[in-house]
Amino acid sequence: MLSPTATTIRLFLHVLSACVWVGGQITLAGLVPPLRRAVPEATKVAARAFNRVAWPAFGVLLVTGIWNLVAVKVADTSISYQVTVFVKLVLVAASGIAAFIHTQGRSRMALAVGGAVGALASLAALFVGVLLHAH
Repeated sequence: MLSPTATTIRLFLHVLSACVWVGGQITLAGLVPPLRRAVPEATKVAARAFNRVAWPAFGVLLVTGIWNLVAVKVADTSISYQVTVFVKLVLVAASGIAAFIHTQGRSRMALAVGGAVGALASLAALFVGVLLHAH
């Protein structure tokens, strides 16, 4: 069996946290409509429970993302790689800001826009992350 390294641990933590952050949003998107129909109060309970797991995962994503940038030595990479990293950083910021707006929103508009933009930005950041790792 291969031995784990700091790189494998870093990537594992990053991918695991992305699974929680992105996958949780997708799961909640599927659960909220039937929960709302069955027991309207349950959606808020589910959202609060998800937030207790999701926000720490987002924090781990940020820490391991910085660790990734340092390990890859982004300054030594091609301009196209650096542009792609910048795009990923913008998407990560959009994901976090939109999710925060969604969690703090009181209007249907804030909840809807924050949730939709947050989920789309999260998916896009995940894709760009895979793109970076593949190159």
